[in-house]
Amino acid sequence: MDARVDLSKSPIPEVLAALSTDPHKGLDDKAAADRLSHYGPNALEEKKTSEWVLFFRFFWGPIPWMIEAAAIMALVVRDWGDFTIILALLVFNAVLGFFEEHQASNALQALKNALALKAKVLRDGAWSEIDAKNIVPGDIVRVRLGDVVPADARIVSGDYLSVDQAALTGESLPVSKKPGDILYSGSIAKQGEIQAVVTETGARTFFGRTASLVQSAGATSHFQAAVMRIGDFLIAAAGVLAVILIAVQLSRGADVLRLAEFVLILLVASVPVAMPAVLSVTMALGAKLLAREKAIVSRLESIEEMAGMEILCSDKTGTLTQNKLTLGEVSPWKGADPKEALLVASLASKAEDRDPIDLAVLAGLHDDASLKTYTQTAYQPFDPVTKRTEATVKGPDGAVFHAAKGAPQVIVALAKLEGADLDAANKAVNDYAAKGFRTLGVARTDASGAWRFLGFIPLYDPPRADSKETIARAEGYGVRVKMVTGDDVAIAQQIAGDLGLGTGIQPATDLFKGGVAKGDIPADIAQRIEAADGFARVFPEHKYAIVKALQERGHIVGMTGDGVNDAPALKQADIGVAVSGATDAARAAAALILTAPGLSTIIRGIEEARRIFERMMSYTLYRIAMTLDIMVFIVLATIVYGFFPLTPVMIIMLALLDDIPIMTIAFDRAKVPSRPVRWQMDRVLVVSSVLGALAVIQSFGLLVLGQNVLHLDSRHLQTILFLQLVVGGHLMLFVTRTKGPFWTPPFPGTALFWAIVATQIVAALLCAYGVLVPALPWELIGLVWAYNLVWMFVQDLAKLAIYHELDARAAKATPFLSRLTERLGPTVRNAAAASPAAPAMAPVRHVADHVATVLGLAAVAALLWGSHLATESAAPAVAREARPAAVAEAPVAGPAIVEAPAGEATATPAAPVAERPEDKTAATPAPAPTAVAKVAARLGALPTEARANAKWRQLQKRAPAVIGAHRPTISKKEKNGQTAWFLEIVDFKDKVEAAEFCEAIRAKGAECALAVDE
Repeated sequence: MDARVDLSKSPIPEVLAALSTDPHKGLDDKAAADRLSHYGPNALEEKKTSEWVLFFRFFWGPIPWMIEAAAIMALVVRDWGDFTIILALLVFNAVLGFFEEHQASNALQALKNALALKAKVLRDGAWSEIDAKNIVPGDIVRVRLGDVVPADARIVSGDYLSVDQAALTGESLPVSKKPGDILYSGSIAKQGEIQAVVTETGARTFFGRTASLVQSAGATSHFQAAVMRIGDFLIAAAGVLAVILIAVQLSRGADVLRLAEFVLILLVASVPVAMPAVLSVTMALGAKLLAREKAIVSRLESIEEMAGMEILCSDKTGTLTQNKLTLGEVSPWKGADPKEALLVASLASKAEDRDPIDLAVLAGLHDDASLKTYTQTAYQPFDPVTKRTEATVKGPDGAVFHAAKGAPQVIVALAKLEGADLDAANKAVNDYAAKGFRTLGVARTDASGAWRFLGFIPLYDPPRADSKETIARAEGYGVRVKMVTGDDVAIAQQIAGDLGLGTGIQPATDLFKGGVAKGDIPADIAQRIEAADGFARVFPEHKYAIVKALQERGHIVGMTGDGVNDAPALKQADIGVAVSGATDAARAAAALILTAPGLSTIIRGIEEARRIFERMMSYTLYRIAMTLDIMVFIVLATIVYGFFPLTPVMIIMLALLDDIPIMTIAFDRAKVPSRPVRWQMDRVLVVSSVLGALAVIQSFGLLVLGQNVLHLDSRHLQTILFLQLVVGGHLMLFVTRTKGPFWTPPFPGTALFWAIVATQIVAALLCAYGVLVPALPWELIGLVWAYNLVWMFVQDLAKLAIYHELDARAAKATPFLSRLTERLGPTVRNAAAASPAAPAMAPVRHVADHVATVLGLAAVAALLWGSHLATESAAPAVAREARPAAVAEAPVAGPAIVEAPAGEATATPAAPVAERPEDKTAATPAPAPTAVAKVAARLGALPTEARANAKWRQLQKRAPAVIGAHRPTISKKEKNGQTAWFLEIVDFKDKVEAAEFCEAIRAKGAECALAVDE
């Protein structure tokens, strides 16, 4: 084949010569087989990815990495329970995501199904029917009424062919083709019969290029990007805190495995392992609600995209209009009767041919009875040569006359209009064309056989009855509608004006030239696209490029359509909408499929999608704030107080109690924002960080209260902190679910409210009856609830203040928080943007941003490290100040402090004291024993001397009767690189007395264990 010949434009003899084809014999079998081997089958190729590969993709990414790291840590320390739970959460997330993707429609398969399956081909001089996939370039094919064109081809012979290519080009009316014209694969023959030579097959056809665009199209989900950014933020925070924790623990001589176990706790606490699952379930349940509104979701992320949609590119034919030719008002010529003109046009039509124009004319004649009095004795159908239909008719009086309708210029010439009449007729035709009408001329013969012109009949594709109202409602929600059509500019302007869209219609053929449609769109063209009210003369590549250009301008773009031509843009759009009656290809490429006619369903879908988005936003704020609370609180409590505030089991239970009932947030009541919504991550992180910081203060407040007022031991302190996080977390959700005060409408949904109530009952029962945690009395449980309710009002006031500040900042009313809600140095950048040196300085500013960020994190680390050193250095001073006071006043004695060589512990008893509630006088110190008992009652192993002193004072206040005259000691012991301060009582007569003492101490809620002093 000669590659130098343009097969789509060159004269037919040159095309036949280039393809080495005889139009009378076709190809021989050998040549056809060779070409089939060279060009491949006339089918669309699809790149398939293994389902296993698709499944394992869900184990790759920041959040899966953190979950996997947590599982590995559990495996290293052989914590099989945690390992099983973490692994189950990881697999659950992967299975849910894979199931969603597996259920998505296959656009390419639908496009394949749209191809013609059989074709009539001339080979070796004989006609035969073969599979369309075996057609090759150079084949001679026959196309007649009802056939689907099997490949791109040029017409070689035949009078004419009327084809419907609306599904390919968007043209609302059939198109007439004559010898030399090109036929597109997938178009449908409506009238006529031709023979054509195949020029392109498979993916090289116009149809195939559409399929290729569908395969390559697709925009990154904003939902996925938001989850990834949240994951990055939490990972960065976890990394900083992990480094601080590791440094502190190593300085204390912690064992590597013990440290690894604690890092596991941090990882589990810092990564919201259920967050992707909860958000996905929220959208899945929301998809069921949308289905009730006649909108079927094929891609869950499209719900979030729909809530933020700013521009809706709507296909005109069949979407904004009825895709049904309708008669306008008949324009009679010089006193002619409009009814006569319409009757004559109907007589020049034939319903059996199913021609769209004939059907529209006949439908406009409301009195069918009048036709029955006439007899059509002969009929000449429309052809592109005469450009008219003509019928011989016998009237009710027996008179015979001719009726004709067709192109105005043809009918005017038939009636022999001249001079001023001709000018007036041409002006009328041009006026109709400017308004977007296709016009028919009508004429009949009189008794003398002369043609008499009767007038014009305008035809148009009318808008749907609900289109104008739907567009107005969409704009009320901040969504701008742009019309996209394959029709000419005049028709587009008329329809757009009728619908209130505006008349700024841009012809796509003028916007996109050369390779522009492939994505190389200049800035000025992109601006014209953004400013346009709609687009005319649009081909599939143009629609795809329009959507992509708007996305590159920062818009979230929706696209509605119903034909194969819409498939690439439907898939590229953030939210592709296949309207009711759409082709399989359009439905497969779309993210949202409407089952009810009209665009009004889209408005209801937008309302529901924005409610769903608000639910996801409230959960995200809650989840980030709670994650920061747990993560920061655990690390700081460990550093400052020297013990783990939560056990691994408590952390896992906390995750389950927090997230499982939260899935009912999909049924929560929510307001419908009046403007498009999207993930404003700066605002999300600021609000959630402020609430998280308050939650950390809240947790530390209860920790101090439990130690210094309630005098709880570490195990019961862990329980009360666990309960506080469960209660405070769900109360915080009530705070985050609305931007106003939490006690104002919309009130929580029934399912969400009772799910949280049930969860709180379960948590209270666990703590009351000691299931998996040390038991707490009901009084303490009530105290925790009262404490959290007070803090709920504090957090709500803080939320209102921060939203007010952020809204004012958005309105540029206040400068506060500019460094929190913008990147570093925005003012400097904006001022310098116009400078010629700005591009050169951009990399420098980028590096400066990162340096400033690293220095900020280092400052936080230094601050925490300094607080740790201050605590360590203050501990001996606290102990030294306590002992002189005890000697001077005599009523209270503190423990003796002894440091022993590594690997050895000794105890030097201090002066004993007994302080009883009923006797405020000091007891006489008991004489020191002559020997140290071999059995000790160990009251705790503390990380610092100060902590040991503090615990002794708590025990004296908590159980003075049990302590009695016993004298405690604090022993420092170093072994295997670890350091611990042991608080013990060793002045027992025997092991039985020590055991009784421990039993009494444990009855008071404190820990005590027997230890043999070696």
